[in-house]
Amino acid sequence: MKSSDREQLCAMALARQQFFNLAEARYLYDAVGNAADIVEHCQDLPDRVPDAAPRVVEALKGIAPWLEQAKAEQAYARENGIRILTLADDDYPQRLKECDDAPLVLYYKGSADLNARRVVCVVGTRRCTVYGQDLIRRFMAELRERCPEVLVVSGLAYGVDICAHTEALACAYPTVGVLAHGLDDLYPARHKPTARRMVEQGGLLTEFTTHTNADKMNFVRRNRIVAGMSDACILVESAAHGGGMITAELAREYNREVFAFPGRVGDNYSEGCNNLIAKNVAALLTGAEMFVKTMGWESDAQLAKAQKQGIPRQLFPELTPEEQQVVKVLQENNDLQINMLSVQSNVPIGRLTALLFQLEMKGVIRTLAGGMYHLLK
Repeated sequence: MKSSDREQLCAMALARQQFFNLAEARYLYDAVGNAADIVEHCQDLPDRVPDAAPRVVEALKGIAPWLEQAKAEQAYARENGIRILTLADDDYPQRLKECDDAPLVLYYKGSADLNARRVVCVVGTRRCTVYGQDLIRRFMAELRERCPEVLVVSGLAYGVDICAHTEALACAYPTVGVLAHGLDDLYPARHKPTARRMVEQGGLLTEFTTHTNADKMNFVRRNRIVAGMSDACILVESAAHGGGMITAELAREYNREVFAFPGRVGDNYSEGCNNLIAKNVAALLTGAEMFVKTMGWESDAQLAKAQKQGIPRQLFPELTPEEQQVVKVLQENNDLQINMLSVQSNVPIGRLTALLFQLEMKGVIRTLAGGMYHLLK
């Protein structure tokens, strides 16, 4: 589903006006169901949402100038190949949508699926050492062998971020950079060549409109997007305090899996990682094999092996009667979680898990965010 132009405009205006009241704006959105109705009924909003914050209701009466700004932003997006994603759009990162402080609007330029089967964020210090660079390089290469379908997310900053993006590109992974400013500029400018590659093999994502400076507060805000849209957060190197630590802690609050590579005791840029491991905030990580096992992604390794051996999906044998039974259910009611699929197909979950893996290997289904199974043909 794609939001209408009117819904986009209203969501953009609401997001800009309520920039510092994001939780309250999200509460209104969830209560009403869409941004257009909030704007169009701003005068009688208390009748529709009795417990809406009075200051928010009063502020909405002056939303007209923000709508005009939204029109200009919408025109810029169209002229520059930028997609505007609202909470009503299927392409909006569904993992992020689960978070209470998810942005009402995102601006996206790229080709990657933001709801990829697996999404991992890699974060850490801007002063990444040779040790950290080697960890990222080895981890990304090992992960590519085991999980062929991973979206790598980071913040396109110096250090760990740019190293994660670069190594993801080298491993043919799509990679998305979440920015702390609008898509009319890029900070740091040194990373523009990498950013251009990412638009072709990944993308650039932000909640900020054009002419927004990369202020310190914006980096903190963008960290919640990095954490919220991912299945797992990997901290490579970090001092005791810093953006990587903030992202890891946010990921933990969002019930995401958090991992950290340990470092030598006494090293400044290992202190944060070691502290999180010691406090059981992050799981100790030594490599991709451990990561894949902890995440329960072992079946991806079998898929990777089949692909590496050059077995085209379309050349698999015909579907078995049990597989046909599962496909028939999805034909009638697509995008089901395994529990509902088990009930409707009358196949026990233990057996169904194996069938779903075989169907995915054959290119018949794929897994969506939230554990939903989607029929491809």
